[in-house]
Amino acid sequence: MLTVTLRTLRTRWTTFTGSFVALSLGVALLAVTGLALASSRDAPDRAPERFAAAPVVVRGPDTLRVSTPIGDRTQRLAQPRAVPAGTVAALRRLGRVVEDRSFPIRSEDGPRDLVGHPWSTAAFAPYEIDAGRAPRAAGEVVVSGDWAAPGERLRTDRGAVEVVGTVAGRGFEHAVFYTDAQAARLSPVSLQLVVDADPAAVREAVRGSAGVRVLTGGDRRYADADPERDREAMTAMNALFGTAGGVSAFVSVFVVASTFAFAVAQRRREFGLLRTAGATPGQVRRTVLAEGLAVGVLASAAGCLLGSYGAPHLASWVVGEGLAPAWFTIGDHTWPYHAAFWTGLLVALGGVTAASWRAGRTGPAQSLREASAEKAAMTRGRWLCGAALLLTALVTLAVALADGPGELLHRKTYVLRPMLLITAAALLAPAVVRPLTRLLTWLPSLLPGAAGMLVRENAATGTRRTAAVAAPVLVTVALAGSLLGATATLTEAGASETRERTAADYVVSAPRGGFDPATVDRLRAVPGAAAVSPSSSTAVYVLEEGVALVRSGARAVADPASLPATTRLPLTAGSATGLDDGSIVVNEEWERHTVGERVRVWLGDGTERTLRIAAVMATGTGDNGAYLTAADAPGAAVDRVDVTVAAGADAGAVADALREAAGPAGGQVSSRDEWVAATYPATDGPTRIGLFLILGIALLYTGISLVNTMVMATADRVRELAVLRLAGAGRGQVLRLVGAESLTVVAVGALLGLAAAGVNLTGMWGALRLLSVHSAPRLPWTALAGVVGICAVLAVTASVITAGLALRRRPVEQAAVRE
Repeated sequence: MLTVTLRTLRTRWTTFTGSFVALSLGVALLAVTGLALASSRDAPDRAPERFAAAPVVVRGPDTLRVSTPIGDRTQRLAQPRAVPAGTVAALRRLGRVVEDRSFPIRSEDGPRDLVGHPWSTAAFAPYEIDAGRAPRAAGEVVVSGDWAAPGERLRTDRGAVEVVGTVAGRGFEHAVFYTDAQAARLSPVSLQLVVDADPAAVREAVRGSAGVRVLTGGDRRYADADPERDREAMTAMNALFGTAGGVSAFVSVFVVASTFAFAVAQRRREFGLLRTAGATPGQVRRTVLAEGLAVGVLASAAGCLLGSYGAPHLASWVVGEGLAPAWFTIGDHTWPYHAAFWTGLLVALGGVTAASWRAGRTGPAQSLREASAEKAAMTRGRWLCGAALLLTALVTLAVALADGPGELLHRKTYVLRPMLLITAAALLAPAVVRPLTRLLTWLPSLLPGAAGMLVRENAATGTRRTAAVAAPVLVTVALAGSLLGATATLTEAGASETRERTAADYVVSAPRGGFDPATVDRLRAVPGAAAVSPSSSTAVYVLEEGVALVRSGARAVADPASLPATTRLPLTAGSATGLDDGSIVVNEEWERHTVGERVRVWLGDGTERTLRIAAVMATGTGDNGAYLTAADAPGAAVDRVDVTVAAGADAGAVADALREAAGPAGGQVSSRDEWVAATYPATDGPTRIGLFLILGIALLYTGISLVNTMVMATADRVRELAVLRLAGAGRGQVLRLVGAESLTVVAVGALLGLAAAGVNLTGMWGALRLLSVHSAPRLPWTALAGVVGICAVLAVTASVITAGLALRRRPVEQAAVRE
């Protein structure tokens, strides 16, 4: 058997090339993703940045901690609190105390992410003057980096200042240092401070101050801006690589299984001869399994070697794209290679198992008879598996719609769910290939000449060949339609939801840090404005089922009376006019959502309150957060002002007046449609990169499988093509016929893929309707056209080149060739 296997591999190497390449690439990707995941687990904690040289940092309460029967539950506060004044006084008795402040700065001449600090905190990074001097007056600043030089005057949203010195940039911020007094005027609240004293004495001084933390050593990184950004980036990257690895494994099994199944169907005369010579069904099965094992071992080894070279390049790419921190590199790990190798081997064996059973199930006479006449493309097992997968996909979709439609909107769900339908469609494809092919070629077959009729009959008669070639096209089109369509549908749903909710004619958006009270007063005084509704971003926290501390985004409105005029809340019960300082508007996702019921919540600064439910909103896509008043959001700066124009007033004049009022503070005035478009742009960068990485993997596999299957299918038709030549067809006519058949088969795969994507998006549309979001599903027609075009070019090129090479011999010689 081993001898037969080795000779078969040597003789039919073209048959196994596609499976080898696809499997080796899959193993390589698994090795690369495994190495990336292993390296991310060894990632070091980010070192302190702004306070690397600080002795002790004392930070005010920034974490909500709630006791439950199963332990404490924590959430980061939306509005951290300052260190209590009594604690600050106690710390001053221990040593020098420097209050830290951070506030955004806007300057047309500088970077967009400028941040202001007191000069006294510069020594804790440490920053050192490399030109000029330290600031001494309110209008003087020191800047980091080389974007400004001493002597320059800058116009900022905090007033005009003179650069009197510069410090070398340290890479983590673009700092603007003011005098301590001026920084205190610009940012009155200090959330943390540096104490020059013994850490043990500092801890003793803050004992009894709930939530106040003493940071020393590596913990000083928690005093930096966004200290968890590395961990969040690594979590997102791990999710991306995990999904890519899963898709790679799925498509690898798909390609290997379809390739081996088609190869077995082509070799039925060979297996019939083996049976006639005395081989048992088990021996035939073991022969096919041995071929798969050999391909699996060689491809897995090659994939591991390729992965070892590709992993460092992938690490450089994710760092360059901003998906991973700058320090991320691939470590020295061995388990990813083992996991990738054995997974590749199992994929190969799993893909060839079904084909081996089919090869061993037929008797000698049946094999010889079917070698020339294709019959029964749909076996009983294929019917059962395809129907079971289709039924599972539809039933689970129905259950999800009935029990929790919001689950269908999660990324993990709409990435994984299409695989069930894709597999079911591929298994059931031979059953619909014949009618679908006849439908597609109905009009061409009516044209003069025999070309249209031949295309129709060849594609419809060769059901197994057509299904094998259409399968990889089906996979790619279905994945592209489902994934890109899902993100486009969700984006449009969110935009539609926001558009329906926004009744304001204009929305004034604040820069980082929000609007100061003077700016809000100027906006309120704009003539021609019927309603002006300032609001702030905040959060509320609720303990659900007694053990889960849930954070809910919220908006705090300064004037509840103007809320109905500027915002159309999607209410299912109650009224927005009932909102006051002792009440809250929640959505149906909350455990308690009955109007008049009282709910225990924690505000954005951690204050515990019991509020009455004034109204209940539909759940929507998840953006229908809670609404409360500004009195219940202490410390939250106004970041948005909604404005409606009075009847008869000039909307253009009102917009100009709003720009004049908000301009000095860096506010952006947008119409309702402009604001919705800016709030819900195209898919964000990391998600877009992840989706195109997944689709790139699928398209690569599709290309490999498509070219390999077309080469196998066309090479198997040499005698048929020679008969056409002898019947009077020219070489060009035969090649055009082959190309037209390839286009027909690609169209069949594209239609099946569109059907699978349509079912997935229909389920998402149903979920949105149940969540009271009225938005139509979106198909990415441009991307789908590109995918189908690439598949068509690959299929036509592979088939025409193979047929052209085969037709170089005399037709008489080719017609005499036996299978």
